[in-house]
Amino acid sequence: MGSTTTDPGDGAGAFEEECRVAVRAAEDAGALLRSRFLSTFRVDTKDADGDVVTELDLLAEQLVTRRLAERFPADRIRAEEGGDLVAGGPGARRTWLVDPLDGSNNVVIGLPAYVVGIALCVDDEPVLGVVHDPVAGRTWRAVRGSGAHGPAGRLAAPRRPLGAVRPVLGWTQGHGVPAGDPVARALKDGLESGARRVLQLWAPLLTWSLLACGLIDGFVGYRAEEIDLPAGCLLATEAGLEVRTLDGGPFSARIGRPDTARSYVAARPEVLPHLLDLVAAAG
Repeated sequence: MGSTTTDPGDGAGAFEEECRVAVRAAEDAGALLRSRFLSTFRVDTKDADGDVVTELDLLAEQLVTRRLAERFPADRIRAEEGGDLVAGGPGARRTWLVDPLDGSNNVVIGLPAYVVGIALCVDDEPVLGVVHDPVAGRTWRAVRGSGAHGPAGRLAAPRRPLGAVRPVLGWTQGHGVPAGDPVARALKDGLESGARRVLQLWAPLLTWSLLACGLIDGFVGYRAEEIDLPAGCLLATEAGLEVRTLDGGPFSARIGRPDTARSYVAARPEVLPHLLDLVAAAG
């Protein structure tokens, strides 16, 4: 399905130009990915754990980072594969985060579950997030204080009682979590015991988007990756969902913190107590 160019003007607030550039870059990168999906492309292994980087990651990243650097030359740009590509000027307060292909492992096996993600942080706090799904042609975006928007307009988490039907939850863990980590294992087992289904999509930004749209009920992350956390968390909170630490305290998607500070529970307000109880019981 071809992507539909999104008008970012609605709800863009003070970052209208940044939103416009980020949306167009994400959608153009998505078109590139979609055109090469299922074709032959180079695949390399990134680390001993078997995580992969593909030729498509690099091509999409070059497209996005070039657009951002051309339009905002004084900003710092951090990308999933290239690291700090543009250092920014002295005292630069703005940092762009680029995940050009969230779901690389899915693409390698021909599974159409991947997105492009872009975030802007000011003084390390997320203020803008864009997620584009090339497969379905959907784009979601959020600006701090201005709400979250998708193809059908403003997002608002549906309010419905948990009732007798157990929730559908998402799960992710960072690449730095070793196989057999006892905390990760206990958390996943605890979620399975109290959920109708636990999705592990290996594309966190896609999971955040499903949560913000109300298609799933909650999302738990353990020592999550930093590159995609700000955009996803902002999308959810601006859609009216709550994000907490594993013990129920305030959570921040501020960048520059260790992965031990990037574990979270995100859910609709009426589901959050149940989800926190599951996490506590697993601890």
